[in-house]
Amino acid sequence: MQKLEKVLIANRGEIALRILRACKEMGIKTVAVYSTADRDLMHLGLADETVCIGPAPGAQSYLSIPAIISAAEVTGATAIHPGYGFLAENADFAEQVEKSGFAFIGPTADVIRLMGDKVSAKDAMIKSGVPVVPGSAGPLPEDEDEALRIAREVGYPVIIKAAGGGGGRGMRVVHKEEDLIKSAKLTRTEAGAAFGNPMVYLEKFLGNPRHVEVQVLSDGQGNAIHLYDRDCSLQRRHQKVLEEAPAPLLDEKARAEVLQRCVDACVEIGYRGAGTFEFLYEDGRFYFIEMNTRVQVEHPVTEMVTGVDIVKEMLSIAAGNKLSIKQEDVKILGHSLECRINAEDPDNFMPCPGKVKHFHAPGGNGIRVDSHLYSGYSVPPNYDSLIGKLISYGRTRDEAMARMRNALEEIVVDGIKTNIPLHRDLTRDKGFLKGGVNIHYLEKKLGMDKH
Repeated sequence: MQKLEKVLIANRGEIALRILRACKEMGIKTVAVYSTADRDLMHLGLADETVCIGPAPGAQSYLSIPAIISAAEVTGATAIHPGYGFLAENADFAEQVEKSGFAFIGPTADVIRLMGDKVSAKDAMIKSGVPVVPGSAGPLPEDEDEALRIAREVGYPVIIKAAGGGGGRGMRVVHKEEDLIKSAKLTRTEAGAAFGNPMVYLEKFLGNPRHVEVQVLSDGQGNAIHLYDRDCSLQRRHQKVLEEAPAPLLDEKARAEVLQRCVDACVEIGYRGAGTFEFLYEDGRFYFIEMNTRVQVEHPVTEMVTGVDIVKEMLSIAAGNKLSIKQEDVKILGHSLECRINAEDPDNFMPCPGKVKHFHAPGGNGIRVDSHLYSGYSVPPNYDSLIGKLISYGRTRDEAMARMRNALEEIVVDGIKTNIPLHRDLTRDKGFLKGGVNIHYLEKKLGMDKH
């Protein structure tokens, strides 16, 4: 079995520590890079070598491709792991890494580009048989009869979206046929003014979907497996707050089919490494929205229920090895939950950087804490507010939930505000306890509670 010699970890915080631990288990040397704001990160003291790559702003450090590649060159690293965020899904970075003679621990640049473009990603999924949101194949025609025919075929309600839009802008939901043409014209006009591109397309509008995703591993040598699914529907402003595996209350036939389709798609596109297919799920049907070509924040819940170490598998694949596990070896055992602990005000969600006076990690059976926090650590204001992940495991969802409630009572983060009170509330919420809440549930709850 081939092994990477020295890995540069091009990230910070809890994911950098997570990658470092996996490398140490496998006997791989590590290089930790850091910005001037991150001199006190926990993993720096555990790495074989450290390199400062620039000042605090991300654009001048963790997002600087020349700085990271220079650090790899001066330390003699043989591979680079991007973690998540920053440059993890930057195809140009992946390309530069490989061109500079290092192994990129992730997919090829071509695959990152393919899946990073919404149109090409959707086309690739249709080709592989992955279910997508039904809609107009390409732009919505200006021919009124043709537009009406497409909408009728898709089924109302539909949503008209600006092709150049984003951030929730340039969208209009249409519930009745008589409103379609007027809405299309209005959206075209708005899109032209806002984005300089009047092109619009049409999709089926899903009113109350869940967010369900499928974790895959593929070696780029024709072998791919799925590690089942996760539910990430508890979100605020499209940011995930609490995740679980497996996703509760799914249609078993639809689940089995979509899992296999995702595996087939990995082989079809020549995928390499860990990846996640994200879906909207409504009325027993899955609809592909995007693929994340990296390790995800919520990967621990899948590790807990399958026993597969996703990061170690990524490192092995990047060394040129085939997958070490076959699909028949992957079994779901029990249930797992993950609470994202953020340094933020639980009432208004504003970031709350500052010095952690005292940190106490919870323990007990089935509890895992992925965090770079320690007493005396100062959370810098320059980066994402995630300071840790609290993960629970149980033989059943109820047991995992009970253990999570206990852990949330035990955890202590003094000196800064965190969203721990929100998680304590969520793990007692009657709707969430039943399982299967939709993506609007948390925002509606927060609105009711006037947070």
